[in-house]
Amino acid sequence: MVAVTIWNEFRHEQEDDDAAAVYPDGIHATIADALEDDHEVRTATLDEPEHGLTEAVLDETDVLLWWGHIAHDEVADEVVDRVQERVLEGMGLLVLHSGHFSKVFKRLMGTTCNLQWREDGARERLWVVDPGHPIADGLGESIELPETEMYGEPFDVPEPDRLVFTSWFEGGEVFRSGCCYRRGNGRIFYFRPGHETYPIYENEEVRRVLRNAVDWASPTDGSPRTFGERA
Repeated sequence: MVAVTIWNEFRHEQEDDDAAAVYPDGIHATIADALEDDHEVRTATLDEPEHGLTEAVLDETDVLLWWGHIAHDEVADEVVDRVQERVLEGMGLLVLHSGHFSKVFKRLMGTTCNLQWREDGARERLWVVDPGHPIADGLGESIELPETEMYGEPFDVPEPDRLVFTSWFEGGEVFRSGCCYRRGNGRIFYFRPGHETYPIYENEEVRRVLRNAVDWASPTDGSPRTFGERA
């Protein structure tokens, strides 16, 4: 069974009434609920010692999910170094929504990861542009989200190895919303949806994407992460 650690900054849900109403137990708890039937799941948050990402935790993690927004600068560089090292060894990494500005994602991309944005609660349609990719397994031609935050191009990231989703927004903007990368032995998936005041992670199709992406990003045969007892 794939061992998953869900890392969440966990600040909005404690400080913002609207976020707390949508995710009373934290975004990490809602994502854990989507994964725990088929995966070995643990959670970690910013204010835990070492942000909950100790050497021991990462040694036992096949895939790390990352959600952050307002406290990227509070993440210790030594933890970023640790996560980067594990990804290069073969640990999978799923970067969610505003995690595009996290230290670890910018480090792995080598770019600013800047984008356009607008918070207006308008509609988004995520078009499946690579229906043969494992992350798109079981989906139709698109995912409809009735209320969301807009992210728009240009998105300053390297050209993805594979692009699974392209978003269209009601204002006419488009965005590369499902980007696959490999760094060293590790697979990385950036997935755009997930604003803290909209119940995005309750959407069944979004939850399917997360399950598919975890399985896709899990360590591949022959990577250092698959040696030893967990092989």
